[in-house]
Amino acid sequence: MSEMTGPVARLVPGDVVRALALVSVAVGTWRSGLVATALFLLVLGGTMAPRAIRAPAVLDVAYCSTILFAAWAAQLDWYVAVSWLDVVVHAVTTGLVAVMSVRALQAWGVIDAGRSHGELALLVLGLGAVLAVLWEVGEWAGNAWFDRRIQVGYADTMGDLAAGLTGSAVAAVVVGRRP
Repeated sequence: MSEMTGPVARLVPGDVVRALALVSVAVGTWRSGLVATALFLLVLGGTMAPRAIRAPAVLDVAYCSTILFAAWAAQLDWYVAVSWLDVVVHAVTTGLVAVMSVRALQAWGVIDAGRSHGELALLVLGLGAVLAVLWEVGEWAGNAWFDRRIQVGYADTMGDLAAGLTGSAVAAVVVGRRP
């Protein structure tokens, strides 16, 4: 499937998830108010990145589906109901966001497209580590300033950071070994 040809963009599989993200803004707002609105607008914006950089369909769908799932899991208190889900989502999401970030930096010309797989793997690992820290700062700020239901605490933060780093390491290995 061609992503963009001429003046009219053609639909790609990730567009289905982007449509669900758009619907989630309305449903989340209706269900949970302004904090959900901000969350789902952030997710909607994030789902536009793969389209903008013409990411491969598999990465596009995996990344968009994961960030949308993560947001709904938070809104529906699935992280409270299923104790291990938070750690799994942190691992998968951080790894995918790190890969997408490196792809975006390549598309924008910030990172030379000719870098070796090993160099790209190190960038994925490093960006994933930084993103995991920023995510935790965001959770703390969200809890402190907007919504006390956001889970924070030493054990939660350390587990999330370890999961984010692990997910980034796995993503880095995949990037480093890709053909």
